[in-house]
Amino acid sequence: MTATVVQLKHEVKDLSLAPLGKQRIEWAGREMPVLGQIRDRFAKEKPFAGIRLAACCHVTTETAHLAIALKAGGADAVLIASNPLSTQDDVAASLVADYGIPVFALKGEDAATYERHVNIALDHRPNIIIDDGSDVVASLIQHRQNQISDLIGTTEETTTGIVRLRAMFRDGVLTFPAMNVNDADTKHFFDNRYGTGQSTLDGIIRATNVLLAGKNIVVAGYGWCGKGTALRARGMGGNVIVTEIDPIRAIEAVMDGFRVMPMDEAAPVGDLFITVTGNKHIIRSEHFDVMKDGAMVCNSGHFDIEIDLKVLGEKATEVRTVRPFTQEYRLKSGKSVIVLGEGRLINLAAAEGHPSAVMDMSFANQALACEYLVKNKGKLEPGLHSIPVDVDKEIARLKLQAMGINIDTLTASQIEYMNSWTSGT
Repeated sequence: MTATVVQLKHEVKDLSLAPLGKQRIEWAGREMPVLGQIRDRFAKEKPFAGIRLAACCHVTTETAHLAIALKAGGADAVLIASNPLSTQDDVAASLVADYGIPVFALKGEDAATYERHVNIALDHRPNIIIDDGSDVVASLIQHRQNQISDLIGTTEETTTGIVRLRAMFRDGVLTFPAMNVNDADTKHFFDNRYGTGQSTLDGIIRATNVLLAGKNIVVAGYGWCGKGTALRARGMGGNVIVTEIDPIRAIEAVMDGFRVMPMDEAAPVGDLFITVTGNKHIIRSEHFDVMKDGAMVCNSGHFDIEIDLKVLGEKATEVRTVRPFTQEYRLKSGKSVIVLGEGRLINLAAAEGHPSAVMDMSFANQALACEYLVKNKGKLEPGLHSIPVDVDKEIARLKLQAMGINIDTLTASQIEYMNSWTSGT
């Protein structure tokens, strides 16, 4: 990713799509009151005045509100897509035409275009990077060492990106602070669980229109994304099987009422497979060989490597598109395997991603993490930093307030009791 590129004002599919995009952005805003309050404060305080910011995110109606909030705060921001199939072209057009935000994102863009857009983001010489999978940060470290001195820090949205950042820190190349947005309680407890759970099934249903009730649904991975996916699949009447490598999570899945087994055992009985591990080749050659005819496989982890599509392609005698985002791989045995969303994030490839209400908290974390980096410029050590607990709780408080929900507060005697060791039974 070292080629010199010409800086463009934008690269979107069609600016004439902007009116529809603006309408959809405004609709999403109804469900994003927390980020709306943060945007209004940013507009008054301008915490990002003079700050160049590059964001690599799924370009959706919800991301639009994050970008608008950052611009309101004075940021000189550029937005690129973090996934070739997640861009909503009408939203990208509206951000350019209606909000004056440079966007470089096209639904279906190829790898070369994606790399070019990463270079455009880095050509902006960002002081802050918002990343979703750590591709921009990795490219900066590998190919743009001379720009690291410009960087105040980065924020990371996903589990996959956090894993990569930890590896960078172990290797001694993460020489600047990185905010771990993914692990904030108001992010992963809700976005990863309820957002991924609902939107994954939404994408599957939109791509296939199959009835999930009665199907054997194999969920690979029982982290927060897997928990949410398994829960929602069971809610739709699916017979859910969980595969895991972590014994503690496996016990948790068993006690949550799911069957747990290795993928080797699940492969012959599954009707639908959903990978949410963040690792590679969860479904491999030996699994394709024993699957039922017509078994469907899809991914809701970050990258398109959880399903080994390369080996599946080598096994296939024919590959044909049978519905949008639905491809049939005909094997030499005569059986077929159905791949949804090209193995990419099914909730964004075939649907619209997480509901706005849950992304309200996730992107509130992103906005406040960026502000935290600016306020603490030069004070934070290199490596991963958690979202401060008081920030996390304030986001939750604002969300409850917007929902019209009140909760209890501790009395003076309760506070005294909780801070004392002399009072016992």
